[in-house]
Amino acid sequence: MKSAKYWTVLAMLIFGTAMLYGRGDKDRVPPSTPLEQMPETLGPWVGTDVPLAQETLDVLGSGFFLNRTYTPVAGSGEAGMVGLFIGYFPTQRTGQSIHSPQHCLPGSGWTFESSGVTDVTDTQGKTSQVGDYIIVNGASRAEVLYWYQSHGRAIASDYKAKLYMLSDSIRYNRSDAALVRIVVPVRPGESPEASHARAVSFAQRLIPLLPAYIPN
Repeated sequence: MKSAKYWTVLAMLIFGTAMLYGRGDKDRVPPSTPLEQMPETLGPWVGTDVPLAQETLDVLGSGFFLNRTYTPVAGSGEAGMVGLFIGYFPTQRTGQSIHSPQHCLPGSGWTFESSGVTDVTDTQGKTSQVGDYIIVNGASRAEVLYWYQSHGRAIASDYKAKLYMLSDSIRYNRSDAALVRIVVPVRPGESPEASHARAVSFAQRLIPLLPAYIPN
């Protein structure tokens, strides 16, 4: 039996969707810097773009995407790599919506070992709450931080991201948002605390850069 919270959220989504379509068929999309211009050097890591397969792009839909692997700079003292994916959708009005990692990762063979949220205080002192997961695939394990970046907010919850999207589309005629995902492979013999610290350290450097590419 569905909970009262489920039906409340569902009713709000239906109402918001009706209001969204009632306002017209075009969103206001502020200008932004293309994602591919994101700095390739971030702290002790240097990035290499990884092209997405066409079938992946077909699933993701109409948006702008950055898929990059960051490896440690020689002599930096950092030993572990970081994977970064950003998908920015200028509009979610025409049925286009962001795919949650909770749905995509299991489809790629990964399962969730643990889930929660963590606070990240970036290099400018701003604190954001993001999703924090450990995923496994056979003998491989990884730490994952992900969140929805929407009009200056970092949102860890799928439901809250949908509600903010509907609210902002009604108030500001904007439904643009992005998914930001950081994946840190856990190295053999590495502690969970070490891989978590690496993911957080990367996020601390990344978050202040996002407004240029994902408009506030």
